[in-house]
Amino acid sequence: MTVLAVDIGGTKFAAAAVAPDGEMLARTEVPLRGPESAGRTLSEVVRRITDRVAPDRLDGIGVGSAGPLDPRRGRVSPVNIPTWRDFPLVDALGETLPGRPVRLAGDAQCMALGEWWRGLTGPVPDGPAGRSRAMLGMVVSTGVGGGLVLDGVPYVGPTGNAGHIGHITVDPGGEPCPCGGVGCVETIASGPGMVRWAAANGWTGADARALAADARAGHPTAVRAFERAAGALATAVLTASALFDLDDVVVGGGVAAAGPILFDPLRRAIGRNTGLGFLRRLRVEPTSLGRDAGLFGAAALVLLQGGA
Repeated sequence: MTVLAVDIGGTKFAAAAVAPDGEMLARTEVPLRGPESAGRTLSEVVRRITDRVAPDRLDGIGVGSAGPLDPRRGRVSPVNIPTWRDFPLVDALGETLPGRPVRLAGDAQCMALGEWWRGLTGPVPDGPAGRSRAMLGMVVSTGVGGGLVLDGVPYVGPTGNAGHIGHITVDPGGEPCPCGGVGCVETIASGPGMVRWAAANGWTGADARALAADARAGHPTAVRAFERAAGALATAVLTASALFDLDDVVVGGGVAAAGPILFDPLRRAIGRNTGLGFLRRLRVEPTSLGRDAGLFGAAALVLLQGGA
C-alpha cells in the first residue's frame, strides 16, 4: 500500500507519496499565497504528486491540517486560513482520487505521529519497540499546535481536536488570540506573536526569520522575544507533562528551526520550574524529521492506524 500524504499549514501546503516502509517516492511543497488561494494550492500539490506517481498506485490519502477540525464530518476551519470555515477537506481530496479512503487529523497530531513512527528518540525503558510511550509533538510556527501519541496511538479526543497546546492560557491579562481566548501560548510564542512584541519594544526588523538572526547576534530585544516565547512554551510543556506523564516533547515548525536561541532558554525555563520528580525525566528535542514529520504522520494515519 502506497499512500498520498498531505500536510496543510498556515503558510505552505506539502504532499508526498509514501510507501509502507516510510520511503518517500515523491514530495512537493507549495507556499500559500494568501488565504484565497488555498483551494488552488491544494489542487496543485496533489497534481504534482500524481504527475510523478500514477494515481492507481495510491491506495489511500492521509491528511494533517491546521485546526480546528471536525474529523467525523471531514471538515476543517484553520485559524490562519479564514477562507476555509467548515471546509469539506476530506471530500475535496476524495474527488482527486475517487474511491480511496481519506483519513484526517490535526497537523501537529500528524507531526507527533510522524516523529513516533519514523524519527524520535533513543530507547525508553519499557517503551514499545524502544519508542516513547507518551509523546507530545509541538509545531511552533505561524501558530502553535500540538499532538499526543500515547502507546503508539494518536490521541485525538472526542472531537478530534486534542493537543491544542497553543491555546492553553499562560497570561490571563495578555493579548486576545485569534481563537477567541486571551493570553494563549500562541500569542507569545508563534512567529507573528514574537514579531509583534519585538516591534512594540523598538525592534525594527521585518519578520521572524530576521528576529532569529538578530537574536543570534545578541540584539537584546530579539533575545528577550525568544526568552518570552520559551517561557510560555515551558509552561505549556510542563502542564501537559503533569497531565500525561510524558516521556518526550518533540518541537518542530519554522520558529523551532531557530535552534539553540529557542531551545536553550526553553530547557532552562523547564529546569527552573520542574517540581514533581517524575517530570525530571522529560526529554525536549527538536524534530528529527524537519519539514517531513507531518507528511510521515499523515501517511501513518492510513498505513499504521487505519483511521484517525
